[in-house]
Amino acid sequence: MLERIELEAFLTLAEELHFGRTAERLGVTTGRVSQTVKKLERRFGTPLFTRTSRTVRLTAVGTLLRDDLLPAHRQILAALERATAAGRSVKGTLSLGFATPWGGELMARAADAFAADHPSAEVRIQEVQLDSGLRPLHEGELDLHLTAFPVREPGLTTGPVLYREPRVLLVPADHPLARRGSVGLEDLAGVPMVTPTGSAPRYWLDAHYPRRTPSGRAIAKGPAAASWQEVLSHVGAGRGVSPGAAGGARYHPRPGITYVPFHDAPPIEYGLTWPSAADNALLRAFVTTVLETAQQTAQAH
Repeated sequence: MLERIELEAFLTLAEELHFGRTAERLGVTTGRVSQTVKKLERRFGTPLFTRTSRTVRLTAVGTLLRDDLLPAHRQILAALERATAAGRSVKGTLSLGFATPWGGELMARAADAFAADHPSAEVRIQEVQLDSGLRPLHEGELDLHLTAFPVREPGLTTGPVLYREPRVLLVPADHPLARRGSVGLEDLAGVPMVTPTGSAPRYWLDAHYPRRTPSGRAIAKGPAAASWQEVLSHVGAGRGVSPGAAGGARYHPRPGITYVPFHDAPPIEYGLTWPSAADNALLRAFVTTVLETAQQTAQAH
């Protein structure tokens, strides 16, 4: 297998038939070109060029090698040019939303990777508050949103699950449930639940903030909250409890709040959602980058 410098040095010298011009085109020294050619000739066991003080010419073996390599080299260059052109053709601006700090970190890493591959594109990232729900997507404020599933909305497309978080219950630190190793969904009937305000769809609220336990017992509605910070404030003040993701304990530790894991609740699934009508090359390229970034993050952990 030829190394890149060997391939380029041989083919360029075969075209220029001059060591100085070859070195200039490749941006290396004449000595480097000469050493590379000699290395190839030792490998093949025969001269590839005849040299005099005035001329450089291909030998019969050198001519055969050039004729065999040149078409493949041109195909490689053409493929690289097409890939570069395709990358540069992905241009425009994407507005991205995230609902959790760990989701924001994933989107930021993906945006950095995307910018490196697509310098003509711009990516803007913003946090979406709890009370906003999917409204920013419906109203065109966002092109893409990393949010907790389920999402079953006309006009919206969802991607695959990117990651899952164990479900926990946020309880006041002095509440009896805070001393438990775990809680069950039936325990929700005994305490008021902090509930999001805003435009979140009913099916989404039922999945994350249910009105009844699995056995049918009513869950008391506690204070309303428009943001995650308001949820934390209500729970810390002892006004109620709130379901959440285990990642919150890492990003929102508070002396007055205990994160107790559920032993019978499914994990929270997170993924990308975007307006179906906005599907384009720019969005598809970024979705691919997010998927790759999520896989790399999972492998690293």
